[in-house]
Amino acid sequence: MKALVLEDTQKMVLKTIERPALLANEVQVQMKYVGICGTDKHLYNGQPGSAQAEPPVVLGHENAGIISAVGDDVRADLKVGQRVTIDPNIPCGYCRYCHEGRPQLCLHNSAIGVTRNGGMAEYVNVPATNIYPIPDNLSLKAAAMTEPVSCVMHGIHELNIQPHQSVLIIGDGFVGQLFTRYFAQLGMARVVVSGHNPKKVELLHKIGADEVFDPAEGEHGAQFDIVIECVGLKQTQTQAIASAAKGGQVLMFGVSNPEDMITINSFDIYAKELTIKGAFINPYAMGDAITLLANKKVNVEALITHELTLADVPDVLAGRIDYKITKAVVKL
Repeated sequence: MKALVLEDTQKMVLKTIERPALLANEVQVQMKYVGICGTDKHLYNGQPGSAQAEPPVVLGHENAGIISAVGDDVRADLKVGQRVTIDPNIPCGYCRYCHEGRPQLCLHNSAIGVTRNGGMAEYVNVPATNIYPIPDNLSLKAAAMTEPVSCVMHGIHELNIQPHQSVLIIGDGFVGQLFTRYFAQLGMARVVVSGHNPKKVELLHKIGADEVFDPAEGEHGAQFDIVIECVGLKQTQTQAIASAAKGGQVLMFGVSNPEDMITINSFDIYAKELTIKGAFINPYAMGDAITLLANKKVNVEALITHELTLADVPDVLAGRIDYKITKAVVKL
């Protein structure tokens, strides 16, 4: 089968490899669409994602396709020909955090497209427990976005949300757009987006932003009840905490460099009674994400800017070709 293999840091090769043997508890999925994520760029450059990737490995953790084979021990309701999406995360099930119901903190987590071969290939083998059938009205292209939407839903689950609250979303990329649309659907008092790209302003207003501002042109000045940081840079993380109102909640969602450090005014945390949280991967959120996508509460296809081929991916991850991508999927 054809596969795009990360053979070393910043080295990806499109090649033919053997189709993997199917274990008794696995489902084989013929890939149709795989999303390109910011995490893939981290992995391409040798940085960790949800875990550390060790080449050679096939990336691709935002996946949708059709079941092509099932293992002998797989439950009867999973059948060849079903349209499915995949939860990439495989917690061990026996460490302290798994037993506490916090599998996102698993000490031995593995992940499809990170620690084991993922969707940038014609076929991928997946534990049956990670397979989610999708409804007929959900396209495979949209279903490939279930994993990022589920990560957003985990972030939402981490917050105490009330309609009277104001929201600041820092970052106008794909994830920032998902958060914008979700909060707009909730009817929040005010949804404001901080971003640098003037070409995205019209779209952000269309999907529900009350205001869009460019922080390079000056500080907004307002304080917000909920602040979502979707960029992962030191300056935007600092901005997030500084923008929180009294009693505010700050969600650190963007993936930062593991070596980055920020300076926080500790008195503000004390006097404002701030809550600062992280949101790591997507525990117990795939079902919510599928429902949102199927009900068109989030028209995710309208947010996908590019449809590429496997051969395009190395140039995209290396930044050799500037496609002005907000969100791209690969069609196999």
